[in-house]
Amino acid sequence: MQLFSLSAPVVWLILLVFFAVLEGVTVSLSSVWFALGALAALLVSLFIDNLWIQLFVFAVVSLVTLLLMRPLATRMFQKKGFTPTNADRILGKTGIVTEAIDNYAAKGQVKVSGQIWSARSDSGAPISAGVHVTILRIEGVRVIVRPETETAPSDTQ
Repeated sequence: MQLFSLSAPVVWLILLVFFAVLEGVTVSLSSVWFALGALAALLVSLFIDNLWIQLFVFAVVSLVTLLLMRPLATRMFQKKGFTPTNADRILGKTGIVTEAIDNYAAKGQVKVSGQIWSARSDSGAPISAGVHVTILRIEGVRVIVRPETETAPSDTQ
């Protein structure tokens, strides 16, 4: 008794299209392996009429392509994380305020190591132009500074 009136090659072709469309919609490298397995089973079904052999080929090709290609593909398409730059070399250095720093007005610039940076005060207090500051950290394109005369809060534990 046959469940479907479709021939095996047509079923494999439908599965191939289904998995390919699913991969195109998700773009997560989750079903391309099954599409390749369905393609292999489709090719086998054109020459061999045994359903068990076709299922075996589908499973083996899907598994082998998954195991061999997924690590390579994820490495290729993986988003690059933090890209280190030399900007962190200014951390802890002394700079001079070239434009008064006012966090509330979102203004302020510091010159450090020959470069001009947008700056914000660590404490939120305004800092006048000409004051020497220490670079504490970098947040985006701004440096966070503290006047040199100010002492850092002590860590008591």
